[in-house]
Amino acid sequence: MLKSLLKLLGIGNKTDFRQLIQNGAVIIDVRSRGEFTSGHIKDAVNIPLDQLRSNTSRLKDKQQTIITCCASGMRSASAKSMLKSLGYEHVYNGGGWYSLQRKIM
Repeated sequence: MLKSLLKLLGIGNKTDFRQLIQNGAVIIDVRSRGEFTSGHIKDAVNIPLDQLRSNTSRLKDKQQTIITCCASGMRSASAKSMLKSLGYEHVYNGGGWYSLQRKIM
């Protein structure tokens, strides 16, 4: 159970986010518009978590690799779970945007 929770949150994960980006992954930042405007990863797409389900048309290819991020990793974990339940197959929780930014630089 703990292992599943850690995996959902992206904790202890050895994912090479830099490689995913180089291979064409898209970053979806699920923070609010105001949070996103105050700072974000270059080329990230802002779709607030509460609007994600109604904006999946912006994510046309369910085979595309998607990395979710937010402020701390909680909303991005929820976003990952939501996208997986909608049939998106390659979704990773990048956690907090600032931490993810350091991992991909």
